[in-house]
Amino acid sequence: MTKTATTKTPGRSRPQPGWIRILIPAILVLVWLGVTAVGGQTFDKVGEITTNDQTTFLPADAESTRALELGEGFSDDDSIPATLIGEPASGEVDEQALGELEALVGQINELDGVDRSLPPQISEDGEAFQVLVLMEEAAVEDGAVAELRGLVDAELSAQEWTTHVTGPAALSDDFANAFAGIDGLLLLVAVITVFVILVVVYRSVLLPFLVLLSSIAALSSAITVIFQLAKMEWITLNGQAQGILSILVIGAATDYSLLLVARYREELLARENRFDALWIAWRRSTPAILASGGTVAAALLCLLFSDLNSNRALGPVASTGIVFAMLATLTFLPAMLALFGRPVFWPKVPHAPRPAVEQAQALNPDLQTRRTKHASRRRTLWAVVAEKVRARPRVIWLVVTGLLLVASVGVLDLKAEGVPQSEQVLGQTDAKDGQAMLQEHFDAGTGAPANVFVPAEELAEALEIVEASDGVGEVYAVAETGAPAQGPQDANEVDGYNQLSVTLTDSGDSLEAERTISELRGELGALEGEALVGGTTATQLDTNETAQRDLITIIPIVLLVILAFLIVLLRSVTAPVVLLLTTVLSYTAALGISALVFNYILGFPGADPTVPLFGFVFLTALGVDYNIFLATRAREETVRRGPKEGLLYSLVITGGVITSAGIVLAATFAALGVLSLMFMVQLAFLVALGVLIDTFIVRTLQVPAIGVDLGHRFWWPSKIGRGDRWAKQEVTTPGAEDSGPDESADISEDSSAPAAQPR
Repeated sequence: MTKTATTKTPGRSRPQPGWIRILIPAILVLVWLGVTAVGGQTFDKVGEITTNDQTTFLPADAESTRALELGEGFSDDDSIPATLIGEPASGEVDEQALGELEALVGQINELDGVDRSLPPQISEDGEAFQVLVLMEEAAVEDGAVAELRGLVDAELSAQEWTTHVTGPAALSDDFANAFAGIDGLLLLVAVITVFVILVVVYRSVLLPFLVLLSSIAALSSAITVIFQLAKMEWITLNGQAQGILSILVIGAATDYSLLLVARYREELLARENRFDALWIAWRRSTPAILASGGTVAAALLCLLFSDLNSNRALGPVASTGIVFAMLATLTFLPAMLALFGRPVFWPKVPHAPRPAVEQAQALNPDLQTRRTKHASRRRTLWAVVAEKVRARPRVIWLVVTGLLLVASVGVLDLKAEGVPQSEQVLGQTDAKDGQAMLQEHFDAGTGAPANVFVPAEELAEALEIVEASDGVGEVYAVAETGAPAQGPQDANEVDGYNQLSVTLTDSGDSLEAERTISELRGELGALEGEALVGGTTATQLDTNETAQRDLITIIPIVLLVILAFLIVLLRSVTAPVVLLLTTVLSYTAALGISALVFNYILGFPGADPTVPLFGFVFLTALGVDYNIFLATRAREETVRRGPKEGLLYSLVITGGVITSAGIVLAATFAALGVLSLMFMVQLAFLVALGVLIDTFIVRTLQVPAIGVDLGHRFWWPSKIGRGDRWAKQEVTTPGAEDSGPDESADISEDSSAPAAQPR
């Protein structure tokens, strides 16, 4: 008895029953919808564990942090000062006005959240008054400053006095109001922006909703995990990190979805079975998505090396968001695509050629010729770019590199030493107006004194040093009651230290005040014992200096991590170096242009030191993303077409999806500009500009031109980088089936050529 041999079609697996192909996606969709519902409820709770207190951002060994800890021994009062300042309508604070102010102070002391108020102080010119109001930290976060302003307006409105509430408590209230739009306005603007772009890209009714639903599911899942991490005090979540998380997850998840959907549509044009098309698209997109997301997550985790707690917290927060963006794109979105099938692309539904049509084309060469000519007439923009790159690669990459270097010169004009805290909130505020009035009539540092702790045996010498220091308006030793000590013997002593209260002549949040604190620390270094300078200004100074050190520390680490990922992914050395250097150059060009815009167009007084750092991490990691999309497809096509034609073909076939992804990411980051915070506006402009430069210039022109100019050396030292392997293929005119970008590679949205794809 003879056995019948059975043959198995290579690459074919046993078809799954139809009900399994529906049941598994349905379960996945239900699970993700449940997670999204839970995450949506978590958004309302995030405010409970979010803090914007700058003192929590600093490391424990910072001088202002150690001064804060030492100060707790002198007083357990953790209140935040607010300064009420005003000018009477008569132009002079007379006895009647003073009596009204004293009555007002009594009412202020009865407000919830107010610890106490000091008696009114009259300016030397007699034209203004100030009242120092000490408020509980929790009450400031709950809106006590607004209640204080309401009381003052109600009591003094009849007298038509001009009053303002300023000081650290008022500035904190301004920040809280600015961050109030993170959960609502920011997310709404980002979602609407992405939806409009997706409608234009897909020209579909249903598909944009599915992609957005996948992105929102990723954000909801991420925020649920992050909330638990912050609740267990593993990380510190602030409004800055929360806002960046929303934008990053929406943008990244949409980008990965664009890549998957584009590959799915490409496969639908070649295969009649939509489940097979989805499986192949998923299998071929997953490596690029995992590589891109893994690179971004790893780069963001490099922020854990930061000394600034706010930067360190952003690392795991943003990385968690990227991980869930990948998970949603590779599970939730494919499940929805499997359930809806081809109709998700309606009204432009992709269909595979019918067997009868393919047979007619095979039997009729004239029909195939007419099809090729028709495709060439519908040549895409990316095919035209590919032809230009093929013709003059060296000229193109040299010119582009030169222009980017010229743009990078603007970095020399970047002022990233920090800006006054009052300037961080854009637009006119009551706190800003109050600070201006305070500076006009009093020492501008009134209400936010520096706290200096000196060895008790050197108190007299320390007083002389501080009094003689430029930028100091008033200084006194603090008695046990908190009032000025009458002499060294009355000064309160704790652990061998006395406290000095130092009022600066400049506003406590100004760069001039920071310079005074820095000089004061240097002068007090002459004491035999250690002196500590703390307070609001010192905290801001330490924050800026720590952020600048982080920039020097983290940039090399991020570059090494990304380079290692690229080498492993592409199994090459030359290509990763080229991709990384071009991405860094696009960052410096964007930073240079941004510096000029900030200084001479928008008129900003400077930039926060964290803007260049965050911009670098996001632009380098996300910029490499698009190069990964291009390079992974180029490596796939190089095996078939050769190094030069494979890279050019990949430029054409990925041009639309990568450009769409770049526009989506730039638009989502631009949404940060709706928050009235200078840091957010600057970061939004820098990242959006950098992404567009990388998308339209670096990835479209510079990288392909360098790759074509290098030829097989672009992939050195991998096997596909051996020149003898491609010596004949590179000079052979491609045939109709295996054409380069000059023929069947000219693929528009309606004319993807399945024959040109490796199956």
